[in-house]
Order: sequence, then structure tokens, then C-alpha cells
Amino acid sequence: MRPLLAATIFAACFVAASVHADPSALGPEAPLAEPSDGYVGKLLLEPAHAPVGASVRASGSGFPANQKIDLVWRSVKGRWKVANGEYHGRDYVPAAWRIAPVTTDGNGAFAASFIVPEDFGYSHDIVVQQATRLLTQTNFNVDMTWSVSPANAAPGAPVTIEVKGIGWRQLENSWDLVYDNNFVGWVSAVTTQGSARFTIPATGAPGTHVLKLIHGEFTFPYLNPQQNPRPDRPRFEASFTLTPGAPILPPPTSSQTQRTVRGLPPAGALLVEPAFAPVGSPVVVRATGLEPGKTYKLAFGTMTGNRVGGGGFDEAARDIAVATGDAAGAIAFNFNAPDDLGGAHQLSLEDRGARRDGAFTLVPSALPLAATSGPAGTPFSVHLKGVGWTETANIHTVVYDNNYVGYACGFNSQGDVEVFLNGAGAPGWHFIDVYPAIYKGDEVRPNNFRIPQLTYERDHPGEDLPAFHFAFEVRGDAANASR
Repeated sequence: MRPLLAATIFAACFVAASVHADPSALGPEAPLAEPSDGYVGKLLLEPAHAPVGASVRASGSGFPANQKIDLVWRSVKGRWKVANGEYHGRDYVPAAWRIAPVTTDGNGAFAASFIVPEDFGYSHDIVVQQATRLLTQTNFNVDMTWSVSPANAAPGAPVTIEVKGIGWRQLENSWDLVYDNNFVGWVSAVTTQGSARFTIPATGAPGTHVLKLIHGEFTFPYLNPQQNPRPDRPRFEASFTLTPGAPILPPPTSSQTQRTVRGLPPAGALLVEPAFAPVGSPVVVRATGLEPGKTYKLAFGTMTGNRVGGGGFDEAARDIAVATGDAAGAIAFNFNAPDDLGGAHQLSLEDRGARRDGAFTLVPSALPLAATSGPAGTPFSVHLKGVGWTETANIHTVVYDNNYVGYACGFNSQGDVEVFLNGAGAPGWHFIDVYPAIYKGDEVRPNNFRIPQLTYERDHPGEDLPAFHFAFEVRGDAANASR
């Protein structure tokens, strides 16, 4: 792989993985102080554990009298480790934030309060420090919470799940959603400081439906955590009512294509408009300072091959457009975004022994369903274009009525993915969701590979990717096979 393309992909992946968190909401950062002369004073918190947003009383005694000191919250900042198209897990860096300045009285005591910040769940050190000197510390636990809304929903309506206090340590940081005893996908909070917010469609027959959030260290929900070495982990359950009536159908696939993309690669010397687009979209690439009247070729860089066939993969390039410089040495290449792998692509032209480069990002897109209704068993296909090649982009996972069906990859087929399904279930509308996932990597725990990442929008490693949503109506008569 040429170093420039590798660097471009790495930069795009790293930025996309680091822009989602807002740790500044915790307050001003504080130094990670250490005790210099042993511990001083005593700190008491009431309560010793509480959820995000709760008020906590802090009282201290035995500290230096009439001194300004800080109450400091210790935690971590999370990031995904993605480099050169490979997934290497997650990383957490120690961090600290001031949550309350206090002044001791003449006896070295103080009383203060703070609000539990929106942060990772479970154990945290609460520290009393003066400048960079740590005086004492105690432990506080952030309780996980979740909410499901609304309480009533029509078929296809978005059901919002919000989780706070997800942990970052093993056995605390990987949670699975179950809908009517069906596995839907997993929930992450690596770059969002322990918080997750996502939606799923309301599916099934009218009546009560049950959702559960269960920890799953090894891909799927762990169903008997009360008998695990960590029996303290919570299990969450909620229900809502699916009401009869007109369904809320997904928007046309043309409007589901990304309108913004986080973490685009550096623009380079060539002006590319637009900087990102789906397959088939018009693209123009401009340059100046070229030789008037000379014909130039624009090369499009990509990857070819696969990870499983034994032949490996490598970078390749082909000419995608030809244009001639005008009298002022300006040039414009016009072409349609090629039917190719999604992600960052290098554009280049040769000029007097030197190469000018630019960057274009091909984003995934979906074709409309050829059949949107028919009797049970009617075949239809979900067809995507611009699926990527990296370990964090080359896989999409299919969920039918909030039940994970399986996954599909797009590397070997140069970004083209077609999944064949059949209309199934009782007469009525059924909803198909296609989520990004992580294909593989060298991470062992937790194991979240090849399953739907429900929190893709805010916390997907590497590329900023969309999900796609479809609906199929199972009809009770064979006379309406499609429409």
C-alpha cells in the first residue's frame, strides 16, 4: 500500500473515532495528582453510589485549615484503535475533572455537593487534592440506567432507547438488546463517555412488547449473570404497546444517504466537488497551473482482493477521466462516482514529473426494494452500493423485525452487496434494518464482531457510516405479489 493512501485512511478513521465524546461537559480538567507525603484527611460521600444526574453530599475532615482545595472526579477518555484499515480494539486514557472547589474551615473540615456527571458507569475515584498534591480519595459508583420511549407506538415508529452509566472495563462495557426474546444487536459507549442513545422500529403485532438490555461479553447476551463471578451487573427490562393503525414507513432510500460525513481525509492539491458522494453522483475535480492545451488523465485509487480467499488484497488505480488544460492552465475533470468500494479514495494526476493528489470519499447507498409487498414467502433483495473494505466498513448486518438475521460483506465484490430475503411473518408491515458492524480484529474481550452495532451513529470505530431502513408488507392474498 502506498504510504499516502495509508495515511489518508488512518487519519479519516482516527478523526471519526475521536469527535463523538464531549468530556468537557464533566467540567475543567485537573492534573492526575499523586500523594507526596502520604494521605491526609478523610472524605465521606452520601450516597456512595447513584445514577447520572443525582446529587451527592461530600464532607471532609482532617485537612489543612483555611485552605482552598479541589474535589476531583477521576475517570478515563475512550477511543477506538483503528489504523490502516485494521481494527485493534479500544483504548482508555486516565483523566480527571474538577467537580467542586472547596475551602476548609478552621478545623480543616468542609461540606460540599456535586451532581453525578454524565460519564462511564461503575467505580470511580473521588479525590481531594491541592494543586498537584493528592490529599485523600474514596470510591464512588455510577449506577447504570436506561429508558425506553414512547410508551405507545404505531408500527414502524422509532422507539428510542437511552442508556447512561455504561462501564469501560471488562464485564461492564458491552451490552445487548433483546426484543421479544430476539437478539437485536449490541450497544457501545467508547467515545461517548458511557452514554448511548439509539432507535429501533416498533415491530410485531398490536399489543405489549418486551425489551431487555443484558450484558454480553462474548458476542451474545449472557443469560444467567446472577451466577457469574460478577453477579452485581444489572438487567434491564421495559415494555411498550404497539398500537394498531397506519404504519410509519422508512423514508425513500435516496434520502437515507449521508448528508454529512465526519472525519473526511485532507483535501490535497486537487479541488474535489463534492468531497463525498454515493455511487453514480456527478463529481468534478479541478486543478490550475497546468500546461495549456495538454491532455491529462485523472487516476482513481482503490483496493482490490479480499481477506478470506488466500490471494490477499492490494492497492490499485485506474484512469477515470480525461481532460485538457485551457489557455490559463486550468482543468476540470467530470465523471460520475464509480461503482466501487466505499471509503476514502486517492485521486491523482501527473504533471511534469510530479504528482498532484486529491481525496474523494465514496459513501454507502441503498437501492429501493424491487418488491415492497406480497404474500408470505415473496422474495426480495436488499441491495447496497459503496460498501467499504476496511475491517470496520466491509460488513453490514441485517435485522428483520428486530431479529438479527446475518451479515454480508462487500470487499470481494468491490462494494456491491445484495442480500436475498423473503417476506415472512403475519400479514402486515415488517421492517428491515441494515446496520454497520465490525468485521474482525485482534481484540479478544469483549467480542463484538459481526453483529449489529446499534450505536453506530455516535460511536462506530473508524468510518462514519449510515444504517439503512426498509419495509415490506406481507399480504394475505397471492394476487398482490408486488407493487
